[in-house]
Amino acid sequence: MIVAEDMLAAAICSTLAGIVVIAVAYDNEARDLQGALRRVRSLNDELHTKLGHDTVRQIIEALDEPLLVIERDLTVHRVNEKARTLLGGVFEGEALPMFLRQPGAVEAIRSVVESGRPTEREVQFLTPVEAHYILGARPLEGEDGLILVWMRDITKARLTDRMRVDFIANVSHELRTPLATLIGFIETLQGPAAKDEAARTRFLKIMSDEASRMARLIDDLLSLSRIEMDKHVRPSTPLDVRPLLSQMGQSYAVRLEADNRFINLRIPESLPRVIADRDQVLQVLHNLISNAIKYGRSGTGITLEAAIQPGTFPSDPVHVRISVTDEGEGITPENLPRLTERFYRVDSARSRKMGGTGLGLAIVKHIVERHRGELTIESRLGVGTTVAFTLPVLPAEDNAISA
Repeated sequence: MIVAEDMLAAAICSTLAGIVVIAVAYDNEARDLQGALRRVRSLNDELHTKLGHDTVRQIIEALDEPLLVIERDLTVHRVNEKARTLLGGVFEGEALPMFLRQPGAVEAIRSVVESGRPTEREVQFLTPVEAHYILGARPLEGEDGLILVWMRDITKARLTDRMRVDFIANVSHELRTPLATLIGFIETLQGPAAKDEAARTRFLKIMSDEASRMARLIDDLLSLSRIEMDKHVRPSTPLDVRPLLSQMGQSYAVRLEADNRFINLRIPESLPRVIADRDQVLQVLHNLISNAIKYGRSGTGITLEAAIQPGTFPSDPVHVRISVTDEGEGITPENLPRLTERFYRVDSARSRKMGGTGLGLAIVKHIVERHRGELTIESRLGVGTTVAFTLPVLPAEDNAISA
């Protein structure tokens, strides 16, 4: 029986042959088409002979999309690295249903086994982050019972559609009030207050504040949309977080001094590097420290702390835990679970007065999820609030401890 690798080799050879035929057809110097076709057939036979099982296996591994070859009983016959990663470590000889648990996915493959007809179906993965794939399955011609299964990532397309709908809904809702305010003041300045200099000065100040808030709102919405678009793509860059944490005090020196505040740094001398996007980690730190300044009491400190957090079990990954603690009024327990929702505010009037858009913690949550970390919020009324997030540590063999 011809094995699956031979069929894939034949398909590759056939594709290469087609490319050569097209090149020859467009070559003005090619006079003898029949001779060219004979050379193509010769090349096809030569490639088919040279492409052995090991070569085909390497080609399968090099594919940028998850691919599996399975048997009639749904045992995995061949699997590439992309599929192993997506399905949580499935290997050859294992039962696919133990790893592919998305609704309808296994049923679609079984339908191909029973009917022999190709099929495609959209499947959704919810962990570690939401992702959408088109799963396709078809019998391998000449292979008794072997099924080729592939998955095409359509996450960006689905997130783009959702982002468009959410953006329109959010903008229309959140911008309605400041737009109405601006229109009202403009009509007043054009009418009753046209010659009232004091009213003009006061109204223009309010209009400027509202316009600035609208600009911040749009910037935050765009930032959140971009983060959501890339949330399924995990960062892979090593990062030393100690310098980022150390510079926070300098970045907020003016605001802190104006309110008689200070940042208390608690960073160990040795801290392992993490796998993270530098700009996004900075965005998280700026959002959390800005909130601590806004909602902490005047004259109190803000504690910025970093520590190594081992996994619950020996096989669990190690993380660096970074926390920001303020001394303020605190947040009631019923409000804590909703703080990362878009536009959710414990005190709407106070938040708007301080220039908040209600999107800061939503942005933080999505960035932490993209890094496969964890976000926690703890608060005690009258004492203060601690917001902490974790970042995965670079593997030990690649990690030089930063001093």
